[in-house]
Amino acid sequence: MKKAILGRKLGMTQIFTEEGKVVPVTVIEAGPCAVIQKKTVESDGYDAVQVAFEDMREKLANKPVKGHFEKAGVSLKKFVREFKFENCADYEIGSEIKVDVFAEGEKVDVQGISKGKGFQGTIKRWNQHTGPKTHGSKFHRAPGSMGAASDPSRTFKNKRMPGHMGNVKTTVLNLEVVKVMPEKNVLLIKGGVPGPNKGLVQIRNSVKA
Repeated sequence: MKKAILGRKLGMTQIFTEEGKVVPVTVIEAGPCAVIQKKTVESDGYDAVQVAFEDMREKLANKPVKGHFEKAGVSLKKFVREFKFENCADYEIGSEIKVDVFAEGEKVDVQGISKGKGFQGTIKRWNQHTGPKTHGSKFHRAPGSMGAASDPSRTFKNKRMPGHMGNVKTTVLNLEVVKVMPEKNVLLIKGGVPGPNKGLVQIRNSVKA
């Protein structure tokens, strides 16, 4: 059964297993997420559940947004996302999705916006080699040859070149839920997840587990 929740990445730490092994984990404050709308095939052409996360000040919302939340009977929220569940009919408007939908040992996919690195060269962006550092070559971090001069006398699409790096939607697959803390709305997930601390993340059950 598909399930998902929104959360904020709080940072990383480590915990110890009963065998004394160190496990690096990412701490995520997940939910509670309020169900504010149900999309159906009859009215919208597809089945989905619209959920909202994290309270928002009233002055930051315009009239259409306020009306949307008032209709659902839910306080104003910052983030709104849709999830296509198989059992959309089981969700009630105004109900909450909490962190305990996931269990310890479960595999999940975590999606977020990666850290922005600005404009970067090919060495940092694509892991390419540097030039020789000695003997006065004066060629250290330049991109190098772009292509043949006569044939095809151009560079091909998707050639790895300097440019904007990071700040894109990224998903890390098959991460393990190490611990669920319902009383604090916290998930501990093994390994790193995309984005900076306090960044918004989506946690879904794994598609490849």
